[in-house]
Amino acid sequence: MTQQVPSTEPELAGVRNFRDVGGLPTVDGRRVAYGRLFRSGHLAHATESDAAFLASLGLHTIFDFRNAADQKLEGPDVELPGVRNVNLPLTDPAHGAEFWTMVRDGDIDQLRSILGDGKAADRMIGSYRAIIQERTAEHRQVLHSMAEDSVPALMHCAAGKDRAGISIAITLLALGVEREAIVADYLESNATHRRYKVHRSKSSASAYSPEVMDLLSPLFDARAEYLEAAFDTIDEKWGGVDAYLEQGLGVTPEVRERLRERFLD
Repeated sequence: MTQQVPSTEPELAGVRNFRDVGGLPTVDGRRVAYGRLFRSGHLAHATESDAAFLASLGLHTIFDFRNAADQKLEGPDVELPGVRNVNLPLTDPAHGAEFWTMVRDGDIDQLRSILGDGKAADRMIGSYRAIIQERTAEHRQVLHSMAEDSVPALMHCAAGKDRAGISIAITLLALGVEREAIVADYLESNATHRRYKVHRSKSSASAYSPEVMDLLSPLFDARAEYLEAAFDTIDEKWGGVDAYLEQGLGVTPEVRERLRERFLD
């Protein structure tokens, strides 16, 4: 039986950016079923009540897209009984280590030099493009796993915005969800209660000054231009979604149909 629309969004104390992706419309008039596909930030700080709620979802698989550095910083996901945890890093452990150290520790002049004049947004766009081009094996595994079993599934990274956002978007493209609806879901990560908290090493007011926060905001925003860059990369390299799925990810029309049977009403 298809799960009905949840009356209220759960208030999780230690897990940010959680949501059910159900309800999104496809181009042929169907909708993603509720209770089949979820997304969130990391689960390392889930409280007992958070874990009880997550366990109640009947999850088959949790896809964790964090790398080893993320896991060392935040900790491993909470273990849920009977749920398979699959770690598929979508960025390398050393990816941007020096850059993120600067984000946490850098003074205003350093931040201006690495983030100012559009550099922060350009970095995010480059990252989205790279994940599409370089992480086809990981996305192939995710989609094929869900076509075989692995449903209900939860996808997460650290903040649940970028790596998880791209992977959710690819899944929704495979299901035939309208592109505008995919972008709208992605932008939900900007809601105040969902946003990743910016952590700076210094606790002084200057460490979180308006200029500092303005410089950092492109890194922590969900911006349509970022996801559109991923879509553009698909079009430019493969000529469209169908070719990307089949040639890039090995997702044949038969596999797509199995996915649609699992995820759509």
